[in-house]
Amino acid sequence: MEYDDMEAASGAHFSGLRLDGLLSSPTVRSLAADSPKEPFVIGVSGGTASGKTTVCDMIIQQLHDHRVVLVNQDSFYRGLTAEESERVHEYNFDHPDAFDTEQLLECIGKLKSGQSVNVPIYDFKNHRRCSESFRKVNASDVIILEGILVFHDPRVRSLMNMKIFVDTDADVRLARRIKRDTVERGRDVNSVLEQYAKFVKPAFDDFVLPSKKYADVIIPRGGDNHVAIDLIVQHIRTKLGQHNLCKIYPNVHVIQSTFQIRGMHTLIRDKDIATNDFVFYSDRLIRLVVEHGLGHLPFTEKQVMTPTGSVYTGVDFCKKLCGVSIIRSGESMENALRACCKGIKLGKILIHRDGDNGKQLIYEKLPRDISERHVLLLDPVLATGNSANQAIELLIQKGVPESRIIFLNLISAPEGIHTVCKRFPSLKIVTSEIDVALNEEYRVIPGMGEFGDRYFGTDG
Repeated sequence: MEYDDMEAASGAHFSGLRLDGLLSSPTVRSLAADSPKEPFVIGVSGGTASGKTTVCDMIIQQLHDHRVVLVNQDSFYRGLTAEESERVHEYNFDHPDAFDTEQLLECIGKLKSGQSVNVPIYDFKNHRRCSESFRKVNASDVIILEGILVFHDPRVRSLMNMKIFVDTDADVRLARRIKRDTVERGRDVNSVLEQYAKFVKPAFDDFVLPSKKYADVIIPRGGDNHVAIDLIVQHIRTKLGQHNLCKIYPNVHVIQSTFQIRGMHTLIRDKDIATNDFVFYSDRLIRLVVEHGLGHLPFTEKQVMTPTGSVYTGVDFCKKLCGVSIIRSGESMENALRACCKGIKLGKILIHRDGDNGKQLIYEKLPRDISERHVLLLDPVLATGNSANQAIELLIQKGVPESRIIFLNLISAPEGIHTVCKRFPSLKIVTSEIDVALNEEYRVIPGMGEFGDRYFGTDG
């Protein structure tokens, strides 16, 4: 079947598109509407006296040039009733019910929305909140939420961008607990040991340890593990840099980073990786970027009848779509686009690049009806942005509205983002990471070299 016949018969078909939500109106909506960028929220969990606070303090010290606030789950202990206070030695402070999780959620929610909050102050000697006193916490770039059970409630976990579990030997934790509770909280050794055996250890086994599976990073030895903390801080700094650019340009979208994505970036940036591995992991990342980019296309509501005879209310995808690759690196992204969009039309643009001058158009072959389509512009590396601007300008000259262009990259330099977004503020950019800068040779740093040569095996 010829391509045009196939498209006329069924339109473009999409596989694997993730829908984050369904809007009720049948009018065309954007699936990924712009929203204000939020602070970076880090959850730090682990057993009692595992070194969570030390890890938090070290992260805060290394992020001294950013606004960072620490919120302790301990501040949200429920105050004991008179009856509970009389039998305090039988009260389990390590159970999820000991915390006012609703107030914790409200607090973090307000901080994420840019509001200041009053955090309760808990009196550990009298087992009640200080009714007259609060700790005012202002909106910040980074929010660290620390506590033994911060991973227990899925609503709290969903607020976090990164989850860290501090893993320390049980004997070490017990020794630290004895020292802390006798010196700082006015308890005697026997009561600490009794509480540990009766409540703390069972709660660790029942609630804390099972939540370890939700962690993105596990830090053995806590604050003594400087290598792990340095890596975490480096990752946070990368994300903060991305957040700043996304605040300036709300149409810049960085796919949510995970350590799986970070690991694939580590592989493809390694100069010693074999070509077949470079292609394999690049293709995986490209597929993620393409899927995310498709999520920014408009859709209409549609109802279908399921095999059970029930009505399912879903969406109908945008059918007028095409991809345009900037030769030749952009051609590496075509297979992923074809895999996601059956029968999609593809165009090509070749622009001569000489240092930071990407102004000379060499070749273009575009669909005849491109002015009626949404366009996914493909180039794995956004460096200076000059070649991209030339390609975007050509698309606009061909009648494509700027707001219908989505520019897909694997990595982007801040200079390139500034160049493109200042000139085309209605265009969307979707990328998997924003790198540090360009060097004097206009190469992205740390970057990944000449992507096309490495992908197609022509780098010598």
